[in-house]
Amino acid sequence: MDAVKPQGEGDDEFCLDNPALESIGVRITRWRDDYVELELPLAPNMLNRSRVVHGGTICTLLDAATGYSGLYSAPGEAARHAVTLSLTSNFLSNGTGKLLTAKGMVDRRGRSIFFSRAEVWLDGELLVATGVATMKYLK
Repeated sequence: MDAVKPQGEGDDEFCLDNPALESIGVRITRWRDDYVELELPLAPNMLNRSRVVHGGTICTLLDAATGYSGLYSAPGEAARHAVTLSLTSNFLSNGTGKLLTAKGMVDRRGRSIFFSRAEVWLDGELLVATGVATMKYLK
C-alpha cells in the first residue's frame, strides 16, 4: 500500500533531508518500499534557451527518483542513504508546463547496491524522460 502524505498535514512526514532538492522545490508525494513519487513545480529559471524544461532539471529528478526509490524506511527506523554509481537518461520529448512528476522504482536490490529506474512526466500527460541507475548504499 502507498504511503500518501495528506495535503496540508505533516509537512515533514516525507522529509527529503536534501538541501539541493529542497532549494528547487522538490517534494515527495508518495513513498513506500521500492517506490517513490516526487513533484517539482516548474519555474521560469528551469527552462533552457529554447524555453522548454532544461535537461539538467530532468536529470536531477531522474537521479532523485531512482535514488529515493531504494531509501524508504518506516517511521522509527534509521534513515537510509545512497550515492549514484551510474545514471543513464533517455530524453523522449520536451515542453513547458506547470509540474514535473518523477516516479522511481527499484528493480533489484543487493546487500550494498540496488538497481532502479524512473520516469519523468510533464503535467501528468507527457512522458519526457526515462532513466536507469545503479546506486550504492552508504553505511
